Amino acid sequence: MVFNRSVLARAALGPAAGAVLMAFMASGAIPAYQMYSVALAAVYTVVVLSVGLLAGWSGIWSVGHPAFFAIGAYFAAYGSGHGWPLEAVMLGAVATGAVLGAFLGYAGARFSVLYIALLTLAFTMVALELINRWSTVTGGDQGIPVLQLHSALGLGTLAGGGTQAQYLAVGAAAVVLALAVPASASGLRMRLVAAKSHPLAARTIGIAPEAQSALSFAVSAACTSFAGVLLGLITGFVSPDPFSLGIGIALIAACVLGGVGTIVGAVAGGAYLTWNPSLSSAVGLPQPVVQGLVLIGVLLFLPGGLVPFLAPPARTALRWVPRRPGAGRPVPPPVPAEPARVTGTKSDGPLLRLEHVSVAYGGLKALENASLSLRRDEILAVIGPNGAGKTTLLNVLSGLTGSGRVSGTAEFAGRPLLKARATARRRLGIGRTFQHAEVFPELTVAENVLCTRRRITARDRAAVARLLDSVGLADVADRRPAELPFGLQKRLDLARAMAGKPELLVLDEPFGGLDAGERALLAGHIRRLHENGTAVVVIDHVLDDLFSVAHRVLAFDFGRTIGEGTPDTVLQDPEVRSSYLGSVAARAELPERSGGERPVIRLRGVGHTYGGVVALRDIDLDVHEGVVLGIAGANGSGKSTLAGILHGSVKPARGSRDAGTAEDRVVRTSLAPEGRALFKSLTLRENLEVAAYAAGITGAPLRERLEETTLWLPPRLRDRMSASAAGLSGGEQQILAIARALIVRPNVLIVDEPALGLAPALVDEVYDRLVRLAHDGLTVVLLEQLLSRAMSVCHEVAVLHEGGVAAQGRPGDPSFAALAEAAYFSGDRETAAAGAV
Repeated sequence: MVFNRSVLARAALGPAAGAVLMAFMASGAIPAYQMYSVALAAVYTVVVLSVGLLAGWSGIWSVGHPAFFAIGAYFAAYGSGHGWPLEAVMLGAVATGAVLGAFLGYAGARFSVLYIALLTLAFTMVALELINRWSTVTGGDQGIPVLQLHSALGLGTLAGGGTQAQYLAVGAAAVVLALAVPASASGLRMRLVAAKSHPLAARTIGIAPEAQSALSFAVSAACTSFAGVLLGLITGFVSPDPFSLGIGIALIAACVLGGVGTIVGAVAGGAYLTWNPSLSSAVGLPQPVVQGLVLIGVLLFLPGGLVPFLAPPARTALRWVPRRPGAGRPVPPPVPAEPARVTGTKSDGPLLRLEHVSVAYGGLKALENASLSLRRDEILAVIGPNGAGKTTLLNVLSGLTGSGRVSGTAEFAGRPLLKARATARRRLGIGRTFQHAEVFPELTVAENVLCTRRRITARDRAAVARLLDSVGLADVADRRPAELPFGLQKRLDLARAMAGKPELLVLDEPFGGLDAGERALLAGHIRRLHENGTAVVVIDHVLDDLFSVAHRVLAFDFGRTIGEGTPDTVLQDPEVRSSYLGSVAARAELPERSGGERPVIRLRGVGHTYGGVVALRDIDLDVHEGVVLGIAGANGSGKSTLAGILHGSVKPARGSRDAGTAEDRVVRTSLAPEGRALFKSLTLRENLEVAAYAAGITGAPLRERLEETTLWLPPRLRDRMSASAAGLSGGEQQILAIARALIVRPNVLIVDEPALGLAPALVDEVYDRLVRLAHDGLTVVLLEQLLSRAMSVCHEVAVLHEGGVAAQGRPGDPSFAALAEAAYFSGDRETAAAGAV
């Protein structure tokens, strides 16, 4: 736990409030008939705190806490009747609750929130049934008294239902609240939140989500069982009534009312549970009705809870309190720098060696016989088109292959790698970043890095501060990732991976979505890491920046290694170039162009971003009537975003989209998206009907469109219209996706990556059908990763590079092919401009 002046001051508030409250109780300022309510509120505060922190920190909503509450109460009753000391009762209740809670947390970690709630609900139902049937111990429906408990430490005797028990309840609640304050600033809370926010990313920094769930549930259940002992002592009698399913729902309502995961909110929730019966009597409504109305009101008007709602104005008011000059944040004393970690003896042998590694998911081989070696002083770039197996390779290194079957051998620093758990690879010396900067949104920037430590010391905080300063994040250390632009989130992801001083750093598309300045800055960080002795494996589609930092390049396609070389030579390999550009023997026979086709869609100055990630920039593009327009570009170049803007389903952040008219008809666009996006639980006919209904087509027009579209399908699909779409092959699903787009009779058909994941024969069938549509007069926009395929089936081709049109021209122009290739890889707009239409 973390102890500094601020934390200690906040932790002291609970005991101080408890002391004041007990002083009022002793002085008679609180009437005797209200002292029981105060003690009950203290007990409920502990339970609400346990439930709320479990939900807020671990994301586990439990309906099982009434059972733990009952365990503590019945321990008190049974122990009082059998001469057990007070300390034994408390330890027994806490230990039993912790063991059962750990079991539920570990078992529920593999389930969704709904199934965890059902699991805890079942646990409560079993506990209630056991209470009713085990009457020799629990008294059954009649209940059992709590007589008195003697202290083995000589602290006296507590009589059930006495005033001493009430003082104990208030004091114990004050201590629990005090302990919760440093826990909220500790590494424990950070690791729990990290495991909840992003389990995969948490594994790469050594956090096991199952273990964190078990730990958090154990602590929560132990505290609730402790509160149960206090309940038995203050009531003097235990029966099944206080532990019904209703109290489980009421506990959740109290957590939401006060503010999930807040300490002060638990106090508000405990008070609400205690005085809700009085409130119900005052308004003349049953308790469940009042509870429901309160919960609905909070969810509608205070969705974060009462305390989070009041906290901002309270902080604003405190800013007006005058302070002594220089009384701001205390300056921490200088902490000696953390000694550099010795990463091992330099040797001629490789740091990493993979031999014939394969990964299969069912019948799909994502990686096949991959072999590579990496020296300690090397930066290795891994390239390849979308679906080549690059990310699977990185997942093999970081242990995130999931249900995939992994074979082959891999050694890291002379130790077997494949059998090591993902959480253990951090300790081995492997760090990992993610393509989309998978940071922990509920933690601050500093906490995102601190959570890599199990125990956080002043030395750790100083080391993290230096690390954040080295990547330019020192000024935003106390902010949440959602408040930062994407470029800074990428740096945070890198800083988190660097925190353990890894021997090997695995970077997944670090340059993606960054502007030129951010990419140059990131390249500098990678070079400094190499200079400090860290080996790097990096994949990316931004080849210019990737090659600027790499010593050696390994090329993949279809899960296999297809080439290797230096950044200057690897793209000269014909097979490597073909993996990006494709190789098509002949051009398709397209309908002739008149040259005077009017534009049906016009984009001017179009740009688009996603949360700070630049997807498109300054797009000027015309789609001419009756033309097959190809948009070619590597993965991440912005093709799918451009498809959405052309379709009209995505509104550009900047610029204009003008859809004109074609032969006095309103231009109607239709999109067959990347990945097909079929409703696989529906039949082929139902997939077509859904698209028609969405376009407002019903009745006789629907039947006519269905007949027309069905005739367009190949015979093997026409005969299976009542079959589920999930039973189709990839090529058949793609044809159905195009048919679904055609049912609205569009003027412009936009098809995004129709060949993705298909065998060559199926690719030919899909493209033959698209060419036939062009002969029927349909305007087609084809978004394609392989440049050669786009050149073979399109009248015009625009090459996208890093979100901009780097080249545009006609495949029939002899000079355009070379310009298009140069633009595809380097995005040289000035050179490519010569080939513009």
